[in-house]
Amino acid sequence: MTPVELSRTVLRAVRRAVDDGELDVGVPAAVKVTPPGPGGCGDYATNLALQLAGPAGQPPLRVAEILRTRLLHSDGIGDVVVTGPGFLNISLQGEGSQAALVREILEAGERYGHVERPTGQLVQLYAPHEVRAVVVMDALARVLRSQGALVRTSCASRPEPDWAQVLGAHVDAHGPQGAPTRSGTPTPLHLTLRPVPATPDPTPLGRDAARWALLHPAAHDRPRVTADHLVQRESNPLFRVRYAHARTRALSRNAADLGFHAEPGQLESPALDTPARGTPAKDAAVPPTAAQAPTTLLTTLAAHPRTLQAVAAHHAPDRLARHLVTVADAALPFLLTVLPRGAEKPSAAHCARLALAEAVGAVLAGGLSLLGIDAPEHL
Repeated sequence: MTPVELSRTVLRAVRRAVDDGELDVGVPAAVKVTPPGPGGCGDYATNLALQLAGPAGQPPLRVAEILRTRLLHSDGIGDVVVTGPGFLNISLQGEGSQAALVREILEAGERYGHVERPTGQLVQLYAPHEVRAVVVMDALARVLRSQGALVRTSCASRPEPDWAQVLGAHVDAHGPQGAPTRSGTPTPLHLTLRPVPATPDPTPLGRDAARWALLHPAAHDRPRVTADHLVQRESNPLFRVRYAHARTRALSRNAADLGFHAEPGQLESPALDTPARGTPAKDAAVPPTAAQAPTTLLTTLAAHPRTLQAVAAHHAPDRLARHLVTVADAALPFLLTVLPRGAEKPSAAHCARLALAEAVGAVLAGGLSLLGIDAPEHL
C-alpha cells in the first residue's frame, strides 16, 4: 500500500463513520499521512482525528477510536495505535510500506511527486529584469507545472541573451506587468518574484553551478556566487547531490555485470561484524550509519511529493534544492551497502537495496530537472 492508497483508505473510514452516524462532519477532500514523529510508531501517522474533533463536537481521542475501529478492518492495514492527544499510527501488512514506496517511485520515475492531470489553476509569474529573479521564476514555473498548474512567465524587459543561452531560463513574454485577465476563463493568480539580487554575474559558473547558486538560498538571502559551487568535494552540496545520483547509476551498471537487477522487497540491515566469506576483515564491516540509513532515507523519499507541493504553495524553489541535499546525504551511506561484498552472492536483499538506490536516483534526477540542472550518469 502506497501513501496515496493509504490516504484513500483513511478517507473511506471517515465516510463509513459518517454514513453510520458516528461522525457528523464533512468528509475532507484529502488526508495527509506522514512518517510517525517522536513518540509515534508504525509505518505512517495522521492527525486527522484532531482536525475532525472540533467539527464533530467530540473529543479527539473518541474520533480517533472511531476511525481506528474501521481502519483495523481495512485491507492492507496490520495495526492502528492511537498516541498522544489523538494521532493515528498505522502499520501496514505484507511487505509493508518500504517496498510499496520504492515500487511507486520506480513506476513514476523522474515524475514521482507530479500530479496526474491538470488542476485548472492558472498562474502568471512576473520578474524584474534581474538574473536571479528570472532563474527563480523559471524553476518555480517548472514545479508549478509538475503540480498541474498552467503557467505563463514574463519579465519587465527582454532578458539578456546569456540568461537563456547559458542558464536555460525561458521567459514567455516581456514588458510591463499586465492587469489580471477577466474573461470567460478563471482569473489567473498573479505573482511577482523579487528575490535578493545576485552579484556578481553568475553566468561564468555555467548553467548547473549558476542555477544552484541562485536557487539554493532562500529568496531573502543573498546568493553566494563563487567558484565554490564548481569544486568536486564533499563541502559542495551540489556536488553531493549529483555524486549521489551518479553513484546510483553506477550501482545499476555494476549489478548488471554481477547478474542481478532491482526488485523492491523487504530491506535488511547488512551485518556489521561478520565478514563475508573471502572478504578481508578490515573491509568487511559496514559503518553503523550505513546500516541505519534505510529508515531515514525512506522517510526523505516519502516526503518528496509533499516537498513539491510546498514549493508550489509557498513559491520557494529553494525548498526543493535543500530537500535534494537531504536525500543525497541520507543516501550516500546507504549506497555503500548495495552490492555484494567479497565472495558474497547476490540475494533478494541486494535486489531490494538496488531498487531503493534506483528510487533515490529517480528522485534526485527528477528534482534536479525541475531546478533546470543536469543529473549526470558519470561524475
